Amino acid sequence: MRAVDPARVIADLRELDHLTGGPEGARRVCWTGEWDAARRFLRERLARIDGVEVETDEAGNLWAASPGVREGAVAVGSHLDSVPAGGWLDGALGVMAGLEVLRTCAAEPPERGVVLVDWADEEGARFGRSLFGSSAVAGTLDVEEARGLRDAGGRALPEVVAEHGVKLDRALDAQSRRARLAAYLELHIEQGPVLEREGVSVAAVSGTFGVERRRFAFEGQASHAGTTPMELRRDAGLAAARAALAVERIARDHGGVGTTGTLRLDPDIPTAVAGGAELVVDLRHAEAAALAAMLGETGAAAEEAAAKRGCGVSDEHVWSIEPIPFDERLVAAAREASGSDRVMASGALHDAAEMARVMPAAMLFAPSTGGLSHTREEDTREEDLVQAIQAYGRLVERIVAG
Repeated sequence: MRAVDPARVIADLRELDHLTGGPEGARRVCWTGEWDAARRFLRERLARIDGVEVETDEAGNLWAASPGVREGAVAVGSHLDSVPAGGWLDGALGVMAGLEVLRTCAAEPPERGVVLVDWADEEGARFGRSLFGSSAVAGTLDVEEARGLRDAGGRALPEVVAEHGVKLDRALDAQSRRARLAAYLELHIEQGPVLEREGVSVAAVSGTFGVERRRFAFEGQASHAGTTPMELRRDAGLAAARAALAVERIARDHGGVGTTGTLRLDPDIPTAVAGGAELVVDLRHAEAAALAAMLGETGAAAEEAAAKRGCGVSDEHVWSIEPIPFDERLVAAAREASGSDRVMASGALHDAAEMARVMPAAMLFAPSTGGLSHTREEDTREEDLVQAIQAYGRLVERIVAG
């Protein structure tokens, strides 16, 4: 393989940002027209590489194979989809770095070959179900659970994905793509402050945190804001608020992280006590036992919060994944390619976690300026991007060479 060209990767990233970004941030939410535009941009770039075969699988993942690919190929890539008003690098860095790897393979084809994959709906921004495409390939996608998911506008997931050529009942057929793959390697931004704080330009990743995501529905009684005495209120909004504060305490107590990023009230007006409240909780930890304890304590805290306000509460499983370690041999190779001894676990979710269930997988991280991601302010110093892209190229070359 020829050495990758970081300048070309960064130029592709900036053009994609110009196409699908803007003052409010990235607009590449999966299963939307902007996501389609990003995919067309990628296909246009791939069409310039001689001999590359491009396909879309049953779960909506895009695959591009270097010439002469056979069994034992190495998969590279990430995801083009973004959260609403997201950043220019999240996911896209790994896809464009993988595109550059394919360019080098076309110039000097490696014996084993390389396959680029752009995973569909890594973020789960529209339906709350992260890692849709990679979980289908890994065989862990619960089709029946996904069938019941709806977006904020009430549209069902099967209806929406069908508009983009995906039949939900056939999504698990995408597992067949694993047959020719021997390993998966992903480059991503850290999305946190650790590497920048330590002055590290690129680091290996040991694995990903486990996640428990639940939706709690609090049921009280809607009533007039002016005529209902404070002591007689059954305020579902305040019950949800109390539960949200408990999530913060529980996460701190266990050394994990807990987020209550979604809170919806019914009726959502200033002149009524909320009769209903929906709180979505996201819990994460690197250790399975600690994550289970966090989940149990959160459920108990939600029940206590509801009882104190005279409300009822129910909870619904949205999505979960256990802590997943990456392949030790590949992590060691990633550390050597990075030129740094720094190895860290990822608190963010990545498609590499699903791939690690079914094949050796590893990741490299580039630092994030100010630790910011999932926002338009997301950025990475260009000199750090250059070093991370070069390290990724070295890693892929090493693994492809066997």
